[in-house]
Amino acid sequence: MKLYDYVLSPSCYKVRLMAALAGVPLELRAVDFHPGEEHLTPALLALNPAGSLPILEDGELVLTESAAILTYLAARSAPAWLPDGPEETARVQQWLGFAHRLTASLGGARLHEMLVRPGDIDRLQAEGVAALRELEAGLVERRLRGQPFLAAGRPTIADIACFPYVALAPDGGVSLDPYPAIRLWSRALRSLDRFVEMPGIHRLHELKPEPGQAMDAA
Repeated sequence: MKLYDYVLSPSCYKVRLMAALAGVPLELRAVDFHPGEEHLTPALLALNPAGSLPILEDGELVLTESAAILTYLAARSAPAWLPDGPEETARVQQWLGFAHRLTASLGGARLHEMLVRPGDIDRLQAEGVAALRELEAGLVERRLRGQPFLAAGRPTIADIACFPYVALAPDGGVSLDPYPAIRLWSRALRSLDRFVEMPGIHRLHELKPEPGQAMDAA
């Protein structure tokens, strides 16, 4: 199984992380996304006409959307990461859709700040903050039900879909400090067996006091 990968891409990291958690070995094929724009060359456009990463090849199967790749890896090797029943299925689908908004807002701000991509940085950051507030509220509600993850009492592909762009929000000038529930959720994901890091996802916020104290006082 081959992953066309850019090490600094949060979307590619989703796939590497899911594969690690599922115990699926990947052959990584590094792509010179920046500055080389290799993803726009004829060879890679033949695999993915959208000109985006990640791209996963498994025999004759080619998948190009991260949500589809996460679903495939889980179905193939770690079905516990998939939803169980109609309610969990709906929740997972809802958060997978939300992950697209994270990519557009926090991801767009990150591209603007790190790769000097064009964009209205004030709007992107404001949309990113709004998304983080929505995520924080959802996680607080889940914790009140005794469930630390987004869609179930265990981690699912929904958590993996949302985690990278949230964790990298500071790269786009959006702080995670005001969101204790997000910090607790991040710690829960980091504590999973076979969790793998991504360059740029730092632990500075984890040096702060235990966020549970702040949530209890709220």
